[in-house]
Amino acid sequence: MTLKMTAPLEVGIACRDLGRSRHFYEHILGLTFISEHKVPADKAAQSGLSGGGYTVVRLQTSNGERIKLLAPDTAPPAAVPATFILDKPNAAYLTFIIEDIHGAIARLLQEGTAFISGETPVEVRPGVHLSFCRDPDGNVLELVQYEDISSYRTDLQQRNG
Repeated sequence: MTLKMTAPLEVGIACRDLGRSRHFYEHILGLTFISEHKVPADKAAQSGLSGGGYTVVRLQTSNGERIKLLAPDTAPPAAVPATFILDKPNAAYLTFIIEDIHGAIARLLQEGTAFISGETPVEVRPGVHLSFCRDPDGNVLELVQYEDISSYRTDLQQRNG
């Protein structure tokens, strides 16, 4: 069976402080608010997400992808981040492919964002620059800039064509 998507992909991110995370994603990264819903404890437990209730906020990128920020009514203790991203079991991160990585890094540094890879983008292969940072809850975000975005699109077309 193949998944037949009916809408763009949504990614769920667990948050300890929903207000702080929403501010970061909405006002600093520029995602658009879509909705906020409270899920009661019985449904939260039944779904396997939380033993108590939780709140979910949906935000959307300029390309239509959505991020769900999910915060349980009782926040779990903060986890200690691994030194290297892939040292953490079940590591996952979001990748934002952007136009101006230097401008984005400057803006995020101004807001007090912690960068894992330093304050200068890393050229991982010719024409591809990246930088890793953490959101307010310690979730990893990757910023990527292609000097020639058509090379990214060509990779996609070759796989799908």
